[in-house]
Amino acid sequence: MAKDVKQKEKESIQEQTGPYPARVMEIVGSMGTREGGKQARVKVLAGRDNGKIIRRNVLGPLKIGDILMLNETEIEASPLKGRKR
Repeated sequence: MAKDVKQKEKESIQEQTGPYPARVMEIVGSMGTREGGKQARVKVLAGRDNGKIIRRNVLGPLKIGDILMLNETEIEASPLKGRKR
């Protein structure tokens, strides 16, 4: 019985700490004037927010279907200005 409690505690600690995998669903647009980064909508694949779709700012090469490792999934990036959807 004590092993079950310790195992559950370890799992809950692992759930609370990242990194969390997330799949790129859509590339919303570019940030900055020199292609400094991109804003993407990603679907969280594990953790407490499993299945949640959030907006994140990403630096570096990026394409739809890539897997990003997020340190946290609670904070979402602000929408880009000047873009109409």
